[in-house]
Formats: sequence, C-alpha cells, structure tokens
Amino acid sequence: MNRLNRAELQERNRAKVLAAAREEFTERGFRDAKIDGIADRAELTRGAVYSNFPGKRALYFAVLADLAERAPEPPHPEPGRTAREALSAFARAWVARLPLATDERPGPAWLGMDLMSEVIVDERTRRPFTQLMKLDAILLGLALERLRPPATSAGRMVCVAEAALTTLHGASQMAAAAPGFIEPFNVVGVCERLADLDLGDVWQPPHIPYIPQARPADEPWSPPPAVDVVHGGPARLAGDGVVAILGLHRLEAAEEAVRAAVPGATVTAVLVTGDPGELAPLARLAVADLCNCLRQAFPPSAWPRLQVVYDESGALAAAAGVPAVSDGTEVAVRVEAGRIVARADGRGACHAAASAGGAAPAAQAQPAPTRHHS
Repeated sequence: MNRLNRAELQERNRAKVLAAAREEFTERGFRDAKIDGIADRAELTRGAVYSNFPGKRALYFAVLADLAERAPEPPHPEPGRTAREALSAFARAWVARLPLATDERPGPAWLGMDLMSEVIVDERTRRPFTQLMKLDAILLGLALERLRPPATSAGRMVCVAEAALTTLHGASQMAAAAPGFIEPFNVVGVCERLADLDLGDVWQPPHIPYIPQARPADEPWSPPPAVDVVHGGPARLAGDGVVAILGLHRLEAAEEAVRAAVPGATVTAVLVTGDPGELAPLARLAVADLCNCLRQAFPPSAWPRLQVVYDESGALAAAAGVPAVSDGTEVAVRVEAGRIVARADGRGACHAAASAGGAAPAAQAQPAPTRHHS
C-alpha cells in the first residue's frame, strides 16, 4: 500500500475533521460542541484539529461553507423571465431551506442557526461580513438588472437586492428565534413586490477626495487556473478585461469595475484575506448561499457579468503583481491581449483600472441627481 505524502495526509485529516465536526455540531449544536469531541470522532488528537483549523468558530464556518458548496441543485429549476418572477423564485429557494418548527433541535435543519450570532460577536467578522453582504447584493442586483424591460435599463437594482436580502436574512433569524412565527409564502410575496419598487437607485462613479490614476504597464499575464464560483466553472482569465484583487474589507469596490468596464470586458473579483483560516470559509459560505439561490431563480443569460474567484494561496494575486495581501487590499489591473496594460492601487483602483484606455457606456457613467453609492 502506498504511503501518503505530507500534503495528502493533511488533506485526509482535514476531511476527517470536517466530517467529525459536522456530526458534532448536528448532534450537540454549535454552543455545546467541543473540540475534544470532534477530535474523538475524527480519531485524531486535539492538536491535529487545531493544525487544520484555528478554532471552533472557524471550523463551524468551514462546515457550513462545505455544505453550501455541495448542496444539490433541484432537478428542474424554474427560473424567472422577469425581475419580479426571478426575485420571487430566489426567495422561494431561500425559504425552502429554512428549518420547520417541527424539526428536531439540534439536528441537521438547525445546523446554520448560530451563524449570525457568531458573526455579530466579533468586529473581525462583522466588517468582512458586511462587505460580503454588499457583494451578494451586487451580484443579485446585477442579475435583476439584466431581466428588466429595455425601457428601464438605466436604473440600478442593487438597493432592491439589499432590501430582499435583508428580508430573507431576517426571515432566517426569525425561524431560529421564533419557530413557526413566520409564514414563508408571505416572505416570498414581500420579496416579489420589491422588484416593482422605485428606490431612486442610479449609479454614479465614486466621489472620493482622491481617485488614483491607472498607471500604464506592459507586463506578462499568466494567471493560474481558477474557478468562477458565480457561474460554477473555470474562470475566464485569459481574455480582455479587469481583474480586481480585493480584500474582504473592500468587496463593494467590485461594482465600480463592473460599471466602468467597456461592454464585453470580463470583470473578475479575486477575493483575498489576511485571515484565511476563519474568514476564507465565511466568504465561501456567504457567496455559495447566494449563488445556490441565484442559479435556481435566474436563467443563465441573466447571471451577473462578474466573476468571483477565491485566492487563499495568493497565487492569482501574485500573478497580478500583488505579492502580499490583507483585508484592506484593493488593486486592479486591466488585461488586453494577454498582457497587463494598466494597474491601479488603493481606494478607487477598480474604477481607475476599468476606465483606463476606454470610456464606460454613457448610461453607466452619467452623473444623476440621486444619492451616491460607492
């Protein structure tokens, strides 16, 4: 029998810890779960658990992320043909996974009910989670915009997406705190009607005291293979477009790249963090939960024009000339014909790189007398 090398052994132990943690959290709930219990179930030492995960909360996030990413899609999804229908279908997919008052607690249906309390308890998770919700709203809003009638194509629907996600996350918390109180069909009806609201939501370019200028460049672009978690396939990184390296405190800047990019350009948000042990699985969870519902509710032609890639190893960031990353990182490069032709760093970098060398469509870049979204 061939002996496992170090990397294979670590991967096997990590999988054993995840499986054991899922059993422990399911049977005991997050609060009563013990690291020693997880180690016993995995037939590993306590130290082996901590060598793979920095703590119980990080392990909890990783279990939930793993489940979300492996969630099976329904065999016959019914995507909406209009923004209203799609938002209704999105809400139905969301509430379908909420636990029922009759479900045994603790148990599989209740596994994720401690997520929000664990996010709230620490500023180190609250701030990234806020930005992850911003990214979710951007993805949902961009998809909604692609299903509107052409006559209303100038409007932005990210605020509608924010309202819908607030409603749905609130329904999740009420299902946990007051089982049986919320009527899921009413939640779906509320979300459906949000698509018809005019929230005065028109995009304007960022207004900050200093927007960095994109610097001309002539550098090779040889990105490693990566997965686009929004569309569920290999990321398209070789073509012309904008690649934004974004720490988990700067995710909302991805919208600046999308709005400023020329038509047809591929825009990719590469998510990085200074705390991959705990925050990387939280990011995976937040995006997977959103995309599971989005793919059920929207036809592929309406999926958002934004790729999202995780870069826990830093290899993609390094290929873009960013050797060190943090949660505050914002670096964007513009790629043409297989080379990096412009780059920008710091707040506003996404807008600067995306608009370098080309003009954004007038409907996207035109100032409007409504409130600012940056």
